[in-house]
Order: sequence, then C-alpha cells, then structure tokens
Amino acid sequence: MKNRDFLVTGDGNWQVCKPAKEWDLLRTPYYLHRFLTEVEDVLNQGYDEIECLAALRLIVRRLITNSYWLRTQKPEPSDTGIPALMLYDELGYPLTVQTALAQPGIVSTIHNHGNWGIIAILEGEESNTIWRRVPDAKFPHRIESVGEIILLEGDIISFTSDAIHSVKAIGEEPTFSFNLYGETYHYRRFEYDPIAHTAKNF
Repeated sequence: MKNRDFLVTGDGNWQVCKPAKEWDLLRTPYYLHRFLTEVEDVLNQGYDEIECLAALRLIVRRLITNSYWLRTQKPEPSDTGIPALMLYDELGYPLTVQTALAQPGIVSTIHNHGNWGIIAILEGEESNTIWRRVPDAKFPHRIESVGEIILLEGDIISFTSDAIHSVKAIGEEPTFSFNLYGETYHYRRFEYDPIAHTAKNF
C-alpha cells in the first residue's frame, strides 16, 4: 500500500491510520504560510495528543501533495550525520519545521522528541526501530526494541511525545524527509543507551 500513515505511541505500539481522502488534500496553490496557519489552528483546538496528530497528519499530507517546492529544499549532504534545513524560523515560534537528508547507512541515536513529531518521507527509504521503556528497580531507563517499520516514499509517521525510536536510512539513495515537531522541551528529550540502560538529555 502506498502513502501510509502511522501512529507510534510511548508504549511501543503502532498502527496504520485511516488515509486521508483525496478530495481533502487538493489545494492549488497551497503555500507554506497557509500550512503554518492550519497547523496553529489545530493546536489551538484543545485536542488530546492522538486527535491532534490525526489532524496534523492530514495537513502534512496536504502540504507534500500540493507543494512541489518542498522537494527542492534539501540540506547539504553529510556522511556523518543527518543535516536539517529550517523552512521557517521566527523568534519565539514554538514549532520546528524542516527538511532532513540522511545518506544510506546513516543511523540515528535511540531517542524521543520530548513532544509530538511527524515525519513525511519525500524520497528514499527509512527504517524506524520502535522501542519501549521496561524500567526496573536497578535500571529506571531500561528500554527494549519491539519492532521495525519500513517507511517508503510517500509514507508519514507520527509520534506521541513519549514515543522512542531510532532511524536508519536504507536503500541506495539518500532519505529525504519533511519534519514537523512540537515545541522542544529539552528536559523531556532523551537519548537512550540500551546496553548501559541509561538516558541523557540532548
């Protein structure tokens, strides 16, 4: 199935969500300022996080369907990390709106985002390993992997604020993605070590 939408939650579970109807997506033209306004409108509705992510996935799907210019906004490639290009940045603006580019074989740390996040794959393929917390008295930050989601071009994955994952660019081409994140709270954002069973802020 093409153009799938996923939701990943902090307990390590995930689901394929009901896709948006095509007539709900088409907007010509569909500019970035309209996208940002629609995102802000959703965030002001008072939805819980799951409801909010469902509404935001639709808006992200609308953006990637209608805005070809987005595919021209590629960061400079790097062989050591996952560079990002900010698409909108204003003093006090709480959201992160960016594209990212990962060369084949690049692997991220195991992390959460400390807030909700949505990633849309514009080109290439990406493996997401999903993790969950399994704390015990000795290791309160112990985690274990619970599965893998392979994302293809056109797929969108969304995460609740407590979801944990790690990412690997797979295939022969770089993985190019659009990323939208809620306000960053660094004290809630962690990088996990599954061998030492530790977590540190990043």
